[in-house]
Amino acid sequence: MSRKPPLEGIRVLDLSRVLVGPFCTMVLGDLGAEVIKVERPGVGDETRTWGPPWINEELKVSAYFISTNRNKKSITVNLATEEGREIIYGLAKISDVVIENFRPGVAKKLGVDYEAISKINPRIVYCSISGFGQTGPYRDWPAYDIIIQAMGGWMGITGEPGRPPVRIGVALTDMIAGLYAVIAILAALRAREETGRGQYIDISLLDSSISFMSYMAHNYLATGKNPVKMGSGHPNIAPYQAFKAGDGRWIILAVANDRIWRRFCEAAGLQHLVDDPRFATNSKRVENRDQLIPIIEELIASRPSHEWVKLFIGAGVPCAPVYQMSDIFSDPQVLHREMLLEVEHPKLGKMKQIGFPIKFSETPCQLKYPPPLLGEHTEEVLRELLGYTDEQIKSLREKGVI
Repeated sequence: MSRKPPLEGIRVLDLSRVLVGPFCTMVLGDLGAEVIKVERPGVGDETRTWGPPWINEELKVSAYFISTNRNKKSITVNLATEEGREIIYGLAKISDVVIENFRPGVAKKLGVDYEAISKINPRIVYCSISGFGQTGPYRDWPAYDIIIQAMGGWMGITGEPGRPPVRIGVALTDMIAGLYAVIAILAALRAREETGRGQYIDISLLDSSISFMSYMAHNYLATGKNPVKMGSGHPNIAPYQAFKAGDGRWIILAVANDRIWRRFCEAAGLQHLVDDPRFATNSKRVENRDQLIPIIEELIASRPSHEWVKLFIGAGVPCAPVYQMSDIFSDPQVLHREMLLEVEHPKLGKMKQIGFPIKFSETPCQLKYPPPLLGEHTEEVLRELLGYTDEQIKSLREKGVI
């Protein structure tokens, strides 16, 4: 059995920052790629200072930064200097992948765009990630997650009817685009095996988010009607939403078909509703949800949440408590699946990390490196990969290149 992770031997030059690019490169690093994160001297990725909460305020290590930067080496390089660009060119020559998430046109101004890098290394897979893509009337617009959640459809369908738009509580649009970037990079590396050439990849947060609209978009395309906000409810299934139990905690019921409906009614003591013509089929339950939901709300409020969860799970009815983070990371299933890991940091001690969602039988993911300190590996990379001498490195530091 091979214990090497699947991307061992692939080198990624990471010019990205904040979330979407770092999330992408973290996944590649988890899969075994060597990731070299390039940061600004003295400043670094701005998320290092996005605290509190802090892992270490003195060293400017925020909880936000460590969430997406494990399994990377950090080097500091001033891309605005000629000698800084030479370092990037040297690394690009021996790398397989370059990733950047500058606003369109910035990489070209810095001299590190695909055109420049592919001349140095025609086998390079170069991925640009931006809010709206490298083309189109909005290409130069600034974008953060909330902007894309607004324009990508998420905030138009999330929240309670008649209430203001609601942002999903995590920067989902960045991570969706980051995952699409991973998929595209892996596909381009596979294509390179056939062609011998790399290629350019253009990933847009807006495009990625729209693709995740899935059935909500197709409901509109089929009917011409905009989906409405339904809180935790579902436009095509009922009951399929959150209910408040008698202890004040919320549970989720997912009665996704008529067989589950029958089991639900029997477990809940609602046998008289099984064949009620208003509720006997899912389409009727959706049509008459305004009559159905108050009945279930009153019922669920009569007992504490843990009793309902135990009862419904035992009856084969999909049901779950609504978790807080403290619930998640003490849950036996989560711990059994090793979704909470620890890594030793040379200056910060033991550091907790989210585990790997991908479980390989032969080539497991590995947590090799904790999130790096700013420039922690600059000298190592310059010496070992590019052959710089101690004198050259000292000179670069004195000139502010690294």
